Amino acid sequence: MTPTTAPAEALAPLPEQADVVIIGGGVIGASIAFHLAEAGVARVLLLERDHPASGSSGKPLGGVRAQFSDPLNIRLGLRSLDAWRDFARRPGADVGLTPVGYLFLLGDDRELATFTEGVHTQNAHGVPSRLLTPRAAHALCPYLDPAGIVAAAWSPTDGYALPGAAVTGYLRAARRLGATVRSHCPVTALDTADGALRAVRTPHGTVRTDTVICCAGAWSGAIGAMAGVALPVTPLRRQIAFTGPLCPAPPRIPFTLDFDSTLYFHDDGAGGLLMGFSDPRQQPDFGRDFTREWLDPFRAAAARRAPELARLPVVGGWAGLYEMTPDRNALIGEAARPGRFLYATGFSGHGFLQAPAVGELVRDLYLGREPFLDIGPLAATRFDGEAHAARPEAHII
Repeated sequence: MTPTTAPAEALAPLPEQADVVIIGGGVIGASIAFHLAEAGVARVLLLERDHPASGSSGKPLGGVRAQFSDPLNIRLGLRSLDAWRDFARRPGADVGLTPVGYLFLLGDDRELATFTEGVHTQNAHGVPSRLLTPRAAHALCPYLDPAGIVAAAWSPTDGYALPGAAVTGYLRAARRLGATVRSHCPVTALDTADGALRAVRTPHGTVRTDTVICCAGAWSGAIGAMAGVALPVTPLRRQIAFTGPLCPAPPRIPFTLDFDSTLYFHDDGAGGLLMGFSDPRQQPDFGRDFTREWLDPFRAAAARRAPELARLPVVGGWAGLYEMTPDRNALIGEAARPGRFLYATGFSGHGFLQAPAVGELVRDLYLGREPFLDIGPLAATRFDGEAHAARPEAHII
C-alpha cells in the first residue's frame, strides 16, 4: 500500500450512489477529482484498480513543458505550467518542480525548419523558447557533442516534477473537499439503459450513477467498450534507466532530448542521470517489466549525440505504459451516447504535463461551463470513419 491510500480506505464499503464516478487513479483522474470537488460537486467517487499512481503516473520524474508545435498543446502546457508553479498553494503539496528547461537537439536542416516554425508559434503564445547554436547548447549540457547537431531548441521555463507527489497532493485535497477514493477496486461493467448511464459495477459492489469519467490510461479502451464508446488507445511500454550516483556528480543540465532518435536524459535528483529512449522495436502490449535490450540502441544513439552517456553504468530502471492514440494527441470529450460518459485519456506521454489543465477542462465540461480552451478537436470521434481528422503535433518524443 502506498502513502496515497490508507488500508482502511481500500477496505471501506462503496457508496451506493455517486453524482460522478471517475475511473482511474493516475494524475489525470486525481486532477479531475480535485477540480470537481473544489467546484462543489457532491459525491465524487474515484475508483482505482490498483493503488493511485500505480500506472504511468508512478514514474520517478515527469517532464513539464509548453514547447509544442500545435497551439492547442502549447496552451495546455502553459496553463499547466502555471498550475505546477502554484501547486504548493493549490491544492497544497510539494511536487519537486525543477525548472531546468527543455533542450531539443536538432540534427539536420529539416528538423531545424520544423523547430523554427515551432518556436515562432510558441513565442506568439508567450512561450520564451528560442533556437541555440551548437556551442550555446553545449554550454547548457556539457554531455552534448556540438559537432553532431546543427542547432537546438531551448525553453528555460520547462522542466520536470514528481508525478507520484502530484497524485498524492491532488487526492489529499480532493478528500478534504469531500471526494471519496477507493483503491483496489476495478470496474467490471457499466450499466446503461435508454442511452443513459445507470451504474458502475465492481467486485466490491455496484454504485448507481448517471456520470462516468474514464481516465483509465492504457486500459481506457476496455472501459470505453463497456459503454459502447470507441476510445482508440493502445498500450506501449516505455523504459527509463538510472546510472546511480556518479563521481563527480553531474552538473545541473536541462531535460535534453535528441529529436531524431528520441534519446533523452536529465539529472535524477540523486547525483546521477535518468536516461530514456523509445525503442522502435517495441510492440504494443501491457507488459511493464524493465528489461535491458533497449540499452543497445540507446547507447548507439548516445554515441552520436552525447558519447559519454554511452559509457555510463546502468544500475536499474523502470518501465511503464504510454497510452497511445493514432495521432499521439489526447482524447478529451463527452460521448454522444450514452450521455454523461466523459473521457480524458490517450495522452501518449503528455498526461502528466497536461494534467492540471485537463482537470479544469473536464470540470467545465461536466458543469456545462465555457472552458478556457475549445476541446472539440480532441474528441475521440475525430477517428471515426475513413476521413480521420488527426491533430498535428511535431514536437513528440
